[in-house]
Amino acid sequence: MKKTSFSEYKLSNELLKAIKMLDFKNPTSVQEQVIPIALGQRDTIIKSQTGSGKTAAFAIPICELVDWDENKTQALVVVPTRELAIQVKEDIFNIGRFKRIKVAAVFGKSPIRIQVKELKQKTHIVVGTPGRIIDHIERGTFDTSQIKYLVIDEADEMLAMGFIEQVEAIIESLPRERMTMLLSATMHKDIEDLCRKYMKAPKLIEIEEQNIYADKIAQERYSVDQKDKLGLLRDITVVENPDSCIIFCNTKLKVDEVYNELTKLKYTCEKIHGGMEQDDRLRVMSEFKQGYFRYLVATDVAARGIDIDNISLVINYDIPQEKESYVHRIGRTGRASKEGKAITFVTQYEGRFLADIHSYIGMELPLKERPEKELVNSSKEDFLEKVRALPDVKETKGAQLNREIMKLHINAGKKTKMRPVDVVGTICNIKGINAEDIGIINIHDISTFVEILNNKGEQVYRELQKTPIKGRIRKVSKTDQ
Repeated sequence: MKKTSFSEYKLSNELLKAIKMLDFKNPTSVQEQVIPIALGQRDTIIKSQTGSGKTAAFAIPICELVDWDENKTQALVVVPTRELAIQVKEDIFNIGRFKRIKVAAVFGKSPIRIQVKELKQKTHIVVGTPGRIIDHIERGTFDTSQIKYLVIDEADEMLAMGFIEQVEAIIESLPRERMTMLLSATMHKDIEDLCRKYMKAPKLIEIEEQNIYADKIAQERYSVDQKDKLGLLRDITVVENPDSCIIFCNTKLKVDEVYNELTKLKYTCEKIHGGMEQDDRLRVMSEFKQGYFRYLVATDVAARGIDIDNISLVINYDIPQEKESYVHRIGRTGRASKEGKAITFVTQYEGRFLADIHSYIGMELPLKERPEKELVNSSKEDFLEKVRALPDVKETKGAQLNREIMKLHINAGKKTKMRPVDVVGTICNIKGINAEDIGIINIHDISTFVEILNNKGEQVYRELQKTPIKGRIRKVSKTDQ
């Protein structure tokens, strides 16, 4: 039976409120099929392409199923890359915001001591990359004894990156009685073997959406000599004049080269690749999502961690050497019911990669002629006007949620024996405030952070200026941290 609204599922009011504020209109095809099966706690294999709404398909039922009162982690989501771990954590956190679901992300190249501190606190759901998850399990800093829900996301990418043995090691550490969900764009034999070995009579959900790109994304290719690529890139970006564009290259060196050239030409531009520091990668991703610059030059590391609804153009400066990567790259545009465009540069020696892509997507990319000089010249003024314009900064996902939530900082923590019960008890004694108005509480060594929900932050903030917490007046301030 087709669900036309999320309210038709047996979801809590807290989840429905967050879903509405996140502007999820109606369930996508994958959500429509996965959510009721996951709520019934049956093992599921989901074969679906990127951009189909699959993160919400597993995040919504898991947020519904987890028991808020249980102190140990109940759900584990395994993902291939750091960027995807951060993205999935953010999505789950937003969906579970009003249920006060606490989500931790663990991944490499990030200080493990900070992750250890976070895992010591009440954490309902952990999202992480295989190596760092195993590291925490072996150190004894991640207790998996109460995990009831396991999600293996982008299994095909984990296979390609050589993570399948690590994934198996993680699964072996978990309780046998659990629900397992595996998501993959393709079903390689090794992935099928993994499913047979660790899943119980799984339901296969196959979303035939490869041809969705033919409808939503205009795909084109240009034949070009390697030495002429930069010139062609300049001409195409002038003519297309996109509001937001990702330029994909196959190597870090090529990303650096293209980025340097575009910077010289005064493009509002940034770059992202695996050789950059994690903090720099996170900053670039955040600023790109908010529209501080129009052009992002990237390796495939970015294709799996970008969830932006308004990328109008993707350019494959280098044709991907794996056909699956083509789909993941162009899937960054044409999202959220919008139309997009994908352009691929092909040199004379790359015919076999192009043939693989044609076979995989079931269509041939139309060959286009290089834009005429007259068209490029006549388009330059509009292009330069957009280059000179100030950025139109966009709201981040979850911004609407944040408008009725205030985060407060209390100048006391574990070293003064502050406990969640102390914070909750004090706030609930304020007239008109109850437990439903208190969100996630994080207690650190000398600081406590607490979210106040339902537009009651100002009231609580004012009252806490004169109300003792654990026997003393504490310094309480507003924070975005």
